Formats: sequence, C-alpha cells, structure tokens
Amino acid sequence: MEATKIASYANALYAAHGDKAEAEAAQRANAALKEQKTGEAEAWQAVRGSIRRLRGPNQS
Repeated sequence: MEATKIASYANALYAAHGDKAEAEAAQRANAALKEQKTGEAEAWQAVRGSIRRLRGPNQS
C-alpha cells in the first residue's frame, strides 16, 4: 500500500475511533495474519504506525 493511502486510512480510523484506533488497526492486522494475508497484515501494521505518530509522544 502506498504512503498516501496508509496516511488516509490512519486519519480516517483515528477520526472514527479516537484513541482506540491503534488497537483497531492491530486487530485488523492480526485478523489478516490469521487468514494468511501477509500483505494486508503489513499494510495494517503500517496504518498502526501512522496512527501512533498521529497520537504523538507519551501516548500508551
């Protein structure tokens, strides 16, 4: 997935779920791994990282 799409998904997920968005992305990544969709799981991990950067430092 390209960087602009990752950022777009991250922003949308964060707008919809707030501080729970990172957990949502992690759940989607795990679900993709269970279905052996490694490319999709990697994309969701990238979205998770982008959400983490959106939230800023000192957020757990």
